[in-house]
Amino acid sequence: MKRPDITVPIPAQERASTGIAGLDNVLGGGLPARHVYLVEGDPGSGKTTLGLQFLRQGVQQGEKGLYVTLSETSAELRTVAASHGWDLDGIELFELVSSEGLSPELEQSILHPSQVELGETVRGVIAAVEHGKPQRVVFDSLSEMRLLAQDPLRYRRQVLALKKFFADQGCTVLLLDDRSSRDTDLQLHSISHGVINLEQAVDQYGPERRRLRVLKMRGIKFRGGDHDFVLDTGGLAVFPRLVAAEHRMSATHEVVSSGIPKLDQLMGGGLACGSNTLFNGPSGVGKTTTAMACVLAALRRGERAAYYLFDEGLSTLLVRGKALGMDLEPYLASGHLQVIPLDPAEVSAGEFAHMVRHAVEEVEAHMIVIDSLNAYLQAMPGSKYLMLQMHELLTYLNHLNIVTILILGQHGVIGDAGSDVDMSYLSDGILTFRFFEARGRLLKAVSMVKSRTNQHEQTIREFRMGPQGLEVGQELTDFEGVLTGVAAYRGELPLLGDRPGGKK
Repeated sequence: MKRPDITVPIPAQERASTGIAGLDNVLGGGLPARHVYLVEGDPGSGKTTLGLQFLRQGVQQGEKGLYVTLSETSAELRTVAASHGWDLDGIELFELVSSEGLSPELEQSILHPSQVELGETVRGVIAAVEHGKPQRVVFDSLSEMRLLAQDPLRYRRQVLALKKFFADQGCTVLLLDDRSSRDTDLQLHSISHGVINLEQAVDQYGPERRRLRVLKMRGIKFRGGDHDFVLDTGGLAVFPRLVAAEHRMSATHEVVSSGIPKLDQLMGGGLACGSNTLFNGPSGVGKTTTAMACVLAALRRGERAAYYLFDEGLSTLLVRGKALGMDLEPYLASGHLQVIPLDPAEVSAGEFAHMVRHAVEEVEAHMIVIDSLNAYLQAMPGSKYLMLQMHELLTYLNHLNIVTILILGQHGVIGDAGSDVDMSYLSDGILTFRFFEARGRLLKAVSMVKSRTNQHEQTIREFRMGPQGLEVGQELTDFEGVLTGVAAYRGELPLLGDRPGGKK
């Protein structure tokens, strides 16, 4: 018996934008308004900046904002805002701890200080909200309130009382917590309407890596998992985790030329749209140069392309192209080609995926080149995550009918060659480049070893780079052992470097 469909649509709710486009995307439009949310993270993870962006967004929408601070002064908050180029006009800053609170005249010995200070703190917050009538409130931080309460039960009751008060006032509230006491985290989670966790990790080299996770959000469908973000001048920028299934479109089987007729013949017609091709081989064999030729062919067809360069500088790439008769500078100047040099120590996988999405969706690039996966691997916490994120990225590009070229360098030059990671099962096509020795010279060969989309040749052809560009020769039928790097010559086949008549 078939089960009845009991799917109930989620009712629409008024949303409060966080002022961070990526976070709003993760939340499906922003925070449900008039609720209390917990933002937790270690010191320095970006909680204060997130709170200020949330309040500034409210000001832009005509809403009053209140920042209640127990741990920082108003001057410190204004300094933080100024470092991002912001002013805090329209946001009321309310300090609950002032210099007057340190005077000896206010000391007393009949009651424990926490019993007096906690009540005064809560009353101060209530008075500030009733006076200013804000629609948005940031409370920084709960760790100070936890220390004042000392008793977990008393602390929970005070937080519940504040939650009830804010609900009656119709405020959307962010409670910031630096997690100084791990024992009470679950209490806060149960009280809050939603929980956003900010994390930062420091690797052995490079800057700290920051990740955001929505642990809980009542009443809405949000995107789970870790989302990379950066904290820089201008505030937080969140890069939502890429989910390829959200970007499906009708695929059309179309093949475009690489710009090299014999290479197209080898690949079974050319590069298939909506697929990715892996160029692998040792360093210096011609992988990047071949990718440049494919990009130049796309540009000449009037298409746009994006080239992500991890391994070398832009000037080196342009000089190399000119030497081989491939001048890319006019296309850079016109904007049809984007070459983005990246430092793998500075960019996270989420940020890189966001760059690629921008190139495809905003710039309308039809060809994407990643050069190389070896360097991209260094930006990841481990090969497991590289595979998962690269799988989503490649599937996303395939769904949008993009031609994708991946470059993977292999260890060694001659003989057995290995690589940092096996990408063969993720690739729709694999074009393998090899050095081999023959007639006292170092020669190059190319072969298409896999294609999911085209009926490709099962041959090995000679490959050569020169002032006239790239040349692909005829099949190396008289050689054996080319792919191992140690070739044995069995006939009279002329090579690309031979003079007419087969003479050297």
